[in-house]
Amino acid sequence: MNQFKSYLGVFILLLGVVMLVVYKFLGTSSNVLLWGSLVTMVVGLVAYILLNKK
Repeated sequence: MNQFKSYLGVFILLLGVVMLVVYKFLGTSSNVLLWGSLVTMVVGLVAYILLNKK
């Protein structure tokens, strides 16, 4: 379980990237996915830094 916790930030970052890919292929003009992916990637980066701080 501790091993999974160290990769939680990376998984959240990848979720943000997937949201960007979905936005690209949907071709919508709404910015909801862009803002959602931004927030998800920032949260993932902060989680990665805090969970892997030694």
